[in-house]
Amino acid sequence: MKSFLIGLLAVVVVAAGILSGILISDKVEPLLAEFSFLSDVFKTKNSDQTNGTAASQDQAEPNYSVNPTIKEIPTEEPTEPPTEAPTIPASYMIEGVTVHPQVEFKAGCETYACTMLLESLGFDITERMFMENYLEIRYPSYGDDGNMYAPSMYSSQVGDIYGGWGVYCTAMAKYMNNFLKDAGSEKTATALENVPLPELCERYISKGIPVMVWGTVEMLDPYPRFTWIVDYVEEGDTHYKVGDTFTWLQHEHCLVLIGYDEENYYFADSCAGRVSVFEREVSEDRYEKIGMQAIVVM
Repeated sequence: MKSFLIGLLAVVVVAAGILSGILISDKVEPLLAEFSFLSDVFKTKNSDQTNGTAASQDQAEPNYSVNPTIKEIPTEEPTEPPTEAPTIPASYMIEGVTVHPQVEFKAGCETYACTMLLESLGFDITERMFMENYLEIRYPSYGDDGNMYAPSMYSSQVGDIYGGWGVYCTAMAKYMNNFLKDAGSEKTATALENVPLPELCERYISKGIPVMVWGTVEMLDPYPRFTWIVDYVEEGDTHYKVGDTFTWLQHEHCLVLIGYDEENYYFADSCAGRVSVFEREVSEDRYEKIGMQAIVVM
């Protein structure tokens, strides 16, 4: 406040000097001398404040030798929107699979299903051609002990296709691959096991790919009819070993699955000589009882 008064007084004196034409040095300096005590007081006060401020600053001086802790703000990983499960048509029917009536080879349903499937894929093949060139047949025999001895059906065709017992998916896929190799095809026959019928429809039928499946004639309930002691097992047959007992089920049959809807499955059926329609629940039960076997060619 005192410094303000001194400054104001100086301004007034200078203005008065200018107006009166009097030299400023002659008037101002003596006047300022009169108030010099104010200047001294102000300087002393200002010095005290300055010293006090410096002391205060010394006390509040931060310690920059310590590195401050920097906290990272967690960022959330971008999440992808949930993917919806693929949907398949409620019904689907594959066209172009011609049914071959099982007339000549009464016990050759697997061979008929094989040739119907291969023919639908554009291959030139007949049941007789396949039987004579690719089907490996091993016949049963009877021992002195009265027991029947025969191969595992996962390893070989048991008996001929006129009156034998048949063949299962792993051995049949091998025979089909021999044919595909000779035909110069890059396609492969793959034996599938324990794949439910609805899943076969989702994977293959809905995409126009027919599938060989093992079920029963007219989807009748199968039951044990013959048993024999296994005397031949191919390498890779994990189902049986030599000396095991094999049980053959009456009504065992092989068909080509070509369609489905909400209530039924549709099969190219050589035994019936037509496209057969069976209820889903019954078909799934018979398919499971024959071992859930299938073959797809891709």
